[in-house]
This record gives sequence, C-alpha cells and structure tokens, in this order.
Amino acid sequence: MLYPRETPSRERKELGGLWSFRADLSPGRDAGFAQRWYRQPLRQTGPVIDMPVPASFNDITQDPSLENYIGWVWYEKEVLLPRRWLQEDLNTRVVLRFGSAHYYSIVWVNGVQVVEHEGGHLPFEADISSVVQGSPGTTCRITVALNNTLTPHTLPPGSIQYMNDKTRYPKNYFVQNIRFDFFNYAGIHRPVVLYTTPSVYIDDITVTTTSSESVALVRYEVSVVGSTLYSLSLSLCDQEGRVVATADGPVGELKVLNPNLWWPYLMHENPGYRYSLEVKMQAQANGVLLEDVYTLPVGIRTVHVTSTQFLINGRPFYFHGVNKHEDADIRGKGLDWPLIAKDFNLLRWLGANSFRTSHYPYAEEIMDLCDAYGIVVIDECPGVGIKMPESFGNKSLQHHLVVMEELIRRDKNRPSVVMWSVANEPASELPPAAYYFKTVISHTKALDPSRPVTFVTDANYALDHGAPYVDVICVNSYFSWYHDPGHLEVIPLQLTSQFENWYKIYQKPIIQSEYGADSVPGLHSDPPLMFSEEYQKAMLREYHSVFDKKRKEYVIGELIWNFADFMTNQGTTRVLGNKKGIFTRQRQPKSAAFVLRERYWKIANESSCLPPIIKSHTLFLK
Repeated sequence: MLYPRETPSRERKELGGLWSFRADLSPGRDAGFAQRWYRQPLRQTGPVIDMPVPASFNDITQDPSLENYIGWVWYEKEVLLPRRWLQEDLNTRVVLRFGSAHYYSIVWVNGVQVVEHEGGHLPFEADISSVVQGSPGTTCRITVALNNTLTPHTLPPGSIQYMNDKTRYPKNYFVQNIRFDFFNYAGIHRPVVLYTTPSVYIDDITVTTTSSESVALVRYEVSVVGSTLYSLSLSLCDQEGRVVATADGPVGELKVLNPNLWWPYLMHENPGYRYSLEVKMQAQANGVLLEDVYTLPVGIRTVHVTSTQFLINGRPFYFHGVNKHEDADIRGKGLDWPLIAKDFNLLRWLGANSFRTSHYPYAEEIMDLCDAYGIVVIDECPGVGIKMPESFGNKSLQHHLVVMEELIRRDKNRPSVVMWSVANEPASELPPAAYYFKTVISHTKALDPSRPVTFVTDANYALDHGAPYVDVICVNSYFSWYHDPGHLEVIPLQLTSQFENWYKIYQKPIIQSEYGADSVPGLHSDPPLMFSEEYQKAMLREYHSVFDKKRKEYVIGELIWNFADFMTNQGTTRVLGNKKGIFTRQRQPKSAAFVLRERYWKIANESSCLPPIIKSHTLFLK
C-alpha cells in the first residue's frame, strides 16, 4: 500500500484536529447500530464531545468510565472537499485513508458504508468517489464506529469476562482480560487523510535491491489499476537530483554504477542514504490522456544471515538498540510529532542503531525516519499475548496471515526493515504452536523472500515448537527480576546457559530481544535493591558482561526493555505503568541511560565507525 504523498498528479487533505465523539454506553453497546447513528449528524443522536485525532480517547477526559471503556465508540468529521475533486468528468478518484484505528472499524461517508477493517495498527482505505462526486459544495460527513474489544481470535488476543455474581458486581458488569503488559489504548491513532489520484493510477510498487562493490540492481514491479492500456517510465535520482538510471515498463531492473548504499547509523559516515524512484504512468481514459506520478524513496542494501552473524551489505551488524512503545501522556498511542522527534534525538544520543516495533507495527511516519536516519528495525506484527489454546486455531491463524500480508505490503520497500517478527512471547511450548508458526513463517517468507523471519520467545529452549522455523533466535529473559528476584549473582550462570543451550540445539544467531528491571526515578539504594536506579544499572552491567563474551561467538544483538516507561493495566505490581524504561515516560534519563550510552558508543567505536554528520529533519525528509 503506497503512502499518500502529494505529487504533480495527487493531492491530499489532512483531517486531523477535533472530531465529534460519542461512546455507546448502552448495556449491549449496540444502540448506535440499532438507531443508525451513521444516517445523521452524530450530534443529533445525543450528547457528543470533542475528541482529538490522532489520539487515544482513554486519557483525554476526566471520565473514569472512558479510561477503561470497552465496546463501540463513534467518531464524526464534516469536511468540504475542493470543487475540482468532485466534477465527474475530470477522471479524479477520491480516497479516504486511515493510518490506523484500534481495533475494529466501520466507516460511512454521508451514511453510505465504504469500508470495514479488522486490526489496530495498519492502514486501510476506501475509494469514496462515487459517494461524494456529483454534488459539489455539499458537506462530506465521515462517520467511524470503532470497537476495541479483544477476543481469543483477534491480534492481539483477549477475552471478555462477565461478572455474574450480583452480590459483588453491578448488572451487566464485564472486564476485558488481556495477556500482554501494556495498556490497551483505543481510538483513531494515526492520521486520517483524503487524497486523490487519476481514475487510472499507480496502485503499488515493489522494489528489491542487490549490490556488489561497483554496481547495484534495483528490481521493480509496478501495478496499475483502471486500465490495461498504459505506459510506464521510471527514473532513479540520487540525493543531488541526478538521474542515475532509467527504465520502462511494469517489471524490470535499474542498474546503478558505484552506488551509495543504505547503511545503518554509526556504521557509515552517511547513514540512511536513499535514492528517489519516480514512476510516471500515462493512459487513455474516456478520450482523455491521464498521467499519474509517484515518487518512492529507495535504499540500496542487502541482508544475509549465517549461523553466527547478521550481515548488512556484507558486513557484520550488531544490534545495540531498544524496544519501544507508542505511548505517552494524554495522547496515549496517538501520533505526535514532537514526541517522535524527541525519541529519535534520544536514540541517536544513546548510540542506539536499532529497535524492535514491540509489539505491533509503528506509524509510517516513524518508519520514514528510520529509513532516513539509518535506524535498523525488526518489524513486529501485533502477535502479542497469544497464550490461550483457542488462539492457535484456524480462525486465529487465518487472521494472522492477513495481518502479515497487510504489514508486508505496507513496509516491504523500507531499507530500515531488516527482519519480520511474527509474534512476541507466544505459548510456543503448546503442541499446536508447531503448525501455527510453521504456517505463519512460511507464508511470510513466500510474501517476502528477501528478509529473515523470527518471533520472540520466552519459552524453554527444549520445549519451543516454533523456534525450528525462524532464521534468528530472539530470546527474552529477566534473570534476577521475574526469576530469582533480587539475586544479581545468578545472572552470569543463567544467561550463559541460556545462550549455550539455544545455540547448541539450533546453530542460529541469537538476539537478546528483551532484558531489564523496573526502576522508580529518584529511588536510590546502595547496595542495590529492586526498583532502585542502582539495581537497574547493576542488572544491565551483569547482562553486558555476558554479552561481551558471547558476541564474539554467535550473539548478534541486545535490545533493552524498555526505551521509556509506559502505561499498563492497573495491578499490584504496576505503579502507574511499567517502569523498566531507561527514560521516564516524559523522556528524562534515569541512571541506566548513561550506562547504556557509554556501552553503545563503545561498541560503535570498536567497529571503527565514523560518527554521522548530524543533518536537519528537513534534509532527511526530502
């Protein structure tokens, strides 16, 4: 799915800002459908409030019932479209696109249903031309019904538990149970846009790259929708605007002499180098010559995995990075540019070269900056909390396959994405996990043969039924925290055994995909005690001493849990969320951040990597 960019043939209109909002508080959460709220302005159905988009709705108001609300909520926005979009004889196509909405969405335009989508972290869109064209000057009313209920067959899974003991709970009382440790924020989380294309248009572009020292090949495939009679021309330009290769036709390759490769941050003096691939299509439609233009950033790089190494452009790459969350005060999981800019500045200050999109695909705007800055990404689908046996059945499996298709179609052309992750900490010791993950991983590889595939495990090495099918072993462990809490002295033995046991069986490179400890900022203790900043530092140093031995062999990465503190469900082990961040939720450093910064820059300098030339955001976004 192509990201909606403005080009000579395409326009876009942002729909962010305040939308009308109403939660369906009826006992069955179904009054909105029974009364057909989509048939009229939402304000005419009952009381509405203003709700910012993009944002989660949970933390915006002072209403505690909305904080933990489960069920259908309704959004509405009325917009006026440019007259030139609405004249039917201009062969213009009008598309409504959502970057993401959590979890299940139904969208109407002027009372007409235009799209339905399951899944909370990937884009979806609808061609609304036939609904809006022919009546210029009238308001376009967009209505969205959104349900955040999680079931054993959603991704992530969950379950609804009804509390029927009337001596203890009110009538119709229920709770949403989840098996993952972050807050189930809901709402329209990413930008909503209207954009246009000609009626014959470039629908998709797929790019893969190979390279040697002096020449690179950019293989491409372009799909066009709306006509079979069209011509295509392609030109590849470097960052100075010079054309370095040209081609014609829907399938082919571009040869680039002496290419500038896409390198990770701290691996090259000019990381994140991208070319611009301009695709031009011309077609006849209704006696009119139509032209569509789309420009795709292209990074030339290769990825290869051996039994002991992860190679980018033929050179060994060591992941020294973080796990993150899309999470912040007030806006929840809503896209927020100041927060994004701050996070990338902190990543580069830290010397981090990579992160995993734990535990769901991140916004396209974040991924764009990873491409531009050279931050390497393990791209993870929302397969977190797959714990129940019923979540390994055929219904869940089929949905998981669809999610991987959507994710790969969105991110397949990104040079920063070097590996797909199909799950985090599933119950992979259960027998059905073998068929389940064999199927998901083989499907993922069939969709994209160019990248390795993994999932992140916390299962026993001898019992994991999914590990035989991955290319890289990713292991989460919390020695001296969840296991033997308070006993830092057990880490060297237990962590060394972990690595040696996994490698002995599978002979595959290993990433420590999570490790860490909670620390309450400002809480100090010497000798170190749990939840103090000193304990978090001490745990990291114990892990690091083992990493330094094993990265000389087959350990290819370490990703701290977590980059920043984040919100979770309430519980007796969580005080306003998970405190394993090396930064607070407000992005202020704890003591551990300086320990990690010293380590990451030391590792980078050992590789004789030149520090990058810091460039402005404007240069990267060209």
